[in-house]
Amino acid sequence: MTVKEIRNEFPVLDRKVYGKDLVYFDNAATMQRPRRVIDRWNEISLVSNANIHRAVHKLADEATEAYEEARTAVKDSIHAAGREEIIFTSGVTASINAVAFSFGEKFVREGDEIIVSEAEHHSNIVPWQMLCSRKGAILKPVPVDDDGKLDVTTLKSMLSDRTRMVSVTHVSNVLGLVNPVKEITAICHERNIPVLVDGAQGIVHLDVDVSDLDCDFYAFSGHKVYAAPGTGILYGKKKWLEQMPPYMGGGEMVGTVSFSGTTYAELPLKFEAGTQNIAGNITLKPALGLADALKHDVEIRRYEEDVKEYLYEKLTGFPGLTLFGRTKDLKEKISLFSFVVDGVHHEDLALLLDKMGIAVRSGQMCAEPLMDRFGVTGMLRASLAPYNTMEEAEYFIRSLEKAVAMLR
Repeated sequence: MTVKEIRNEFPVLDRKVYGKDLVYFDNAATMQRPRRVIDRWNEISLVSNANIHRAVHKLADEATEAYEEARTAVKDSIHAAGREEIIFTSGVTASINAVAFSFGEKFVREGDEIIVSEAEHHSNIVPWQMLCSRKGAILKPVPVDDDGKLDVTTLKSMLSDRTRMVSVTHVSNVLGLVNPVKEITAICHERNIPVLVDGAQGIVHLDVDVSDLDCDFYAFSGHKVYAAPGTGILYGKKKWLEQMPPYMGGGEMVGTVSFSGTTYAELPLKFEAGTQNIAGNITLKPALGLADALKHDVEIRRYEEDVKEYLYEKLTGFPGLTLFGRTKDLKEKISLFSFVVDGVHHEDLALLLDKMGIAVRSGQMCAEPLMDRFGVTGMLRASLAPYNTMEEAEYFIRSLEKAVAMLR
């Protein structure tokens, strides 16, 4: 596919904002949805709207089949060992909360330790804080250096006999840096410590292979990878999921129910209580199909690298601009750029860029501890997708120069 052909898949990219062609550089917050996802949502909603797994009528059969096909598609996309290791959730936040609660109930006791990194999204901090508060455990953050890189040597020194879980992001949603999660997992497994990986940013930019990474849990959100919002995945190794108690109780996750006691369903339904986001989860199949095709298209990847290199060079050379998440090897960074400009407030800059048709993110990016680490109140973030073009990148730099000049 060419970039033009990719863009034709996304209707919203044709719209104008304040009379300007839309330049959508807020992809780390949510990806736009392609026609194949919209069409699949509409198809299910229009002709096969029924609850799954429960009825024997035709509509229920169609919905159930499509739903389970989506589960298989996820399993194949991330190279999981089996379908029972794929749990549908509402997103990364729900996935991490499920592990923090269920794993915590089974394996965490007073005085135990959970390790995260300094660069985590709040969704990979707060659930563990809540667990530690319940259990009397301790949350320990691994520092990042001045470039934003996680200190693996320090992580290794922090592991102890009381460490029960290490939970780190695959790619920082602020820094865009790819963490060495395979190395981290190997280090932790030497001491029989499980690892959870927050894959919110990794799933769309990297070829995720959970078998190769050997992580124990991997979580991602559908809306970060072209699918419907309110959808997500928790991958967990079967050996852990079988031991963990359910996160929620109710319909669908039961074996038998009586007032004398209840048994639970087999995996994966054990962790899928209640009516799921059926039509939404079904869109994961076409969404991941597109994502996988783009990740393996050599020409598209080369074009993405060219755009990334252009923006990195321009931003690192921009007068008065501090870029966070620097690296000598751009293979260690996705097309995500967070920065501040001397004498200019990030939100004022975002508002001016919006008037120029450019959608970016400003603020703390749900990573307040990382903002504190770098001594800023917020940043401006431009995050790209395979449908973004070099022309858009060049327009962004020109617009940034204009906006900064207006605000200084």
